[in-house]
Amino acid sequence: MSQNRKDSKGRVLRTGESQRKDLIYQYRYMDVHGKRQTVYSSDLKELREKEKVIQKNLDEGIDYAAGEITVRALVERYIGLKKGVRQGTKYVYQCTLKLLRSDEFSLRSIRDIKMSDAQKWMIDLNESGKGFNTISHIRSMVKSAFQMACNEDAIQRNPFDFNLADIIPNDSKQRAALTPEQQKVWMDFIREDNRFSKHYDIFVVLLGTGMRVSEFCGLTKKDLDFEHRRICVDHQLLRERGGSGKLYIEKTKTQCGLRFIPMTNDVCQSLQNILADRRKVKIEVPVDGYTGFLLIGKDGRPRVAMDIENIVRFARDAYKKRYPEHPLPHVSPHVFRHTFCTNMANAGMDVKTLQYIMGHSNVGVTLNVYTHASFDHAAEQMFRIMDFKELDKQMSRKKSS
Repeated sequence: MSQNRKDSKGRVLRTGESQRKDLIYQYRYMDVHGKRQTVYSSDLKELREKEKVIQKNLDEGIDYAAGEITVRALVERYIGLKKGVRQGTKYVYQCTLKLLRSDEFSLRSIRDIKMSDAQKWMIDLNESGKGFNTISHIRSMVKSAFQMACNEDAIQRNPFDFNLADIIPNDSKQRAALTPEQQKVWMDFIREDNRFSKHYDIFVVLLGTGMRVSEFCGLTKKDLDFEHRRICVDHQLLRERGGSGKLYIEKTKTQCGLRFIPMTNDVCQSLQNILADRRKVKIEVPVDGYTGFLLIGKDGRPRVAMDIENIVRFARDAYKKRYPEHPLPHVSPHVFRHTFCTNMANAGMDVKTLQYIMGHSNVGVTLNVYTHASFDHAAEQMFRIMDFKELDKQMSRKKSS
């Protein structure tokens, strides 16, 4: 019997354990595919630590293969395989796991989850006060985890493979680009207001470049090439959420985010104004090796997206209070990005050039998300085409006569 087998020191060996003539310990076991495997160690204690890990993996593997693993364990397994993800993604993972650990739905076996169960869970989350965007993030991660289980034949179908908008109302605010008239109203308000006029150049740059606000905050003096009139965008400045608030640098959202943005005359002048008015600091605060940031706050630290968003929010509230009879659409830094893209598209910029300037990896995003058609522009384009055709007909008649 295996329990009577002992090692050279007289210690009883467990099932699967043995000691070779060279005094090396080994442990033999069957993996989830029924194949015999062996691990080795010169120390019995170390071998048994390996056995614990192996047994845990075997238990999880058998449960997983049979679809007995819980929703929570499946998501944890999925996240555990995601290495090298961005800080923002890690934060979303943490928030989703926190929610799952307090939700009874996460304790159910994945093989028992039907599509109607998944849909009912989405409805319950919505009725508990979760917004469409929050639920969309949760569902996206859980759907990906279930797809992993499908791909590995642990379950046959993905119960989260449905259109979320068909189940719960989409109450998220749609970002609408500002019309030329609305842009003028907003910029005139900022320029003439005693409180917000000092931020005028920030809005000129955002509206004139289409940069993400985190990319704008990440700009340093070295990123501005006034000689060639271009801005180098190859990183963004971010702040950790839900923790220390530490500042850190991240590369652009995608490889396509690495780009040069041309400076218009207005943008060039505003960047020079920002540099001239830049707060003087005795010691530049470095962030992951970067210094010389354009936007410096009162505390001497670089400004981040939240700071710019707050400026826009305060200005937006002030405008609403002063001109309630002339409302504007929702204004935010990202709306300026939408507006820039729409302006360039309406001006006739070809889509590949616009995709490059926006830093989009997919041209479909440029076309379908960031450009907004309007009746006025559609009418202008239509009349231009029709007038051209009419002129062409008249020229043809003259030639034939």
